[in-house]
Amino acid sequence: MATYTATHTAEDEPQLGDEGTMSFLDHLDELRKRLIRSALFIGVAFVLCWVFSDRIYNFLQVPVRAAMLEAKRQYAPPFGGTPLAISDLPDGTDVTFPIPSDAKIGNVLIPAGNTVPARVKREADGTIQLVTSSYWLINDRTIVEKDTVIPPALYQSSAEMISQNNQLVVGTVQGAFNLYIKVAFYAAIFFAVPFLLVQVWGFVAPGLYPHEKSYAAPIIIMASLFFLLGCAFAYYIAFPRAANFLLGVATGGNLRPLVTADEYFDLIIIIMLGLGVVFEIPTITFFTSRLGLVSPGLLLKVWRYAVIVIFIVAAVLSPTTDVPNLLVFAAPMLVLYFLSVIIAWVFHRRRQTEKEYLASERKEP
Repeated sequence: MATYTATHTAEDEPQLGDEGTMSFLDHLDELRKRLIRSALFIGVAFVLCWVFSDRIYNFLQVPVRAAMLEAKRQYAPPFGGTPLAISDLPDGTDVTFPIPSDAKIGNVLIPAGNTVPARVKREADGTIQLVTSSYWLINDRTIVEKDTVIPPALYQSSAEMISQNNQLVVGTVQGAFNLYIKVAFYAAIFFAVPFLLVQVWGFVAPGLYPHEKSYAAPIIIMASLFFLLGCAFAYYIAFPRAANFLLGVATGGNLRPLVTADEYFDLIIIIMLGLGVVFEIPTITFFTSRLGLVSPGLLLKVWRYAVIVIFIVAAVLSPTTDVPNLLVFAAPMLVLYFLSVIIAWVFHRRRQTEKEYLASERKEP
């Protein structure tokens, strides 16, 4: 932080307005204007996001549906049935297929309710067939030959029923409507982040020196990119690992988790927004180091406490209690913290008044 000498005058103060100052009421009025603009922008974005709320939610539910499928695939028994759709099984997988309705396999009419030992067969052109994996005998007489094709209509209808197990559910009649409202609202906030950052900067800027206001563009761009990076890390890496762990535990214990759409959305939004905010550490460090508020020495001095805080935040954001997933959440925060040390080392400077800044600029060759 700068120490001002006796020659420091009112002319060196940040230019806060036409008269050089802003009263408390002026600050409140400026805050009111910024909040109104932000609310209007979010409102417009909400309407646009509402139109595409179903597509946005379909995008957001991809990680959990993939995790549900992976958990079923991992713990599906090779014999004795499988909770997976036929199209989700690899070539050569042996299953015990229940006949959903009376059907003719080969030249034999098989009553509904019987089970057939079968194998998944993928053709070169990508088509999938289910064929009998062994001879089917009754009283030592072969009635169904090995590699007999099971009529596709049987397992296609079964696949439709099975695929419903991967769908998220809503608990009330108005549940889907309420869910899409939340989806549109949070999506509007997400897309409004750059505009909101501009409004925050517009509120803070009057308290800065003119040369400090030139940091606006890099800070807004940097903050937007790191927020997007944090959300992407949550969506593609952090949440899928946690979901695979939780659903794997349930499926491995012969339990079928009933994942509601509302609870899942709340969970993934908390994780995405939380990591999006956490990923702003380098941006905050850049801004505060340019103002002389944070130095690399200070960050290195308190790094042990920072590590403790990082693991606490990671434990709060992580939906699981296992160490590997905790490390998945904590690792990027640790990297960002020590990246912030480098940023502070490169950009740190003592805060200068406008006169001091102009004088230093004139001295430079």
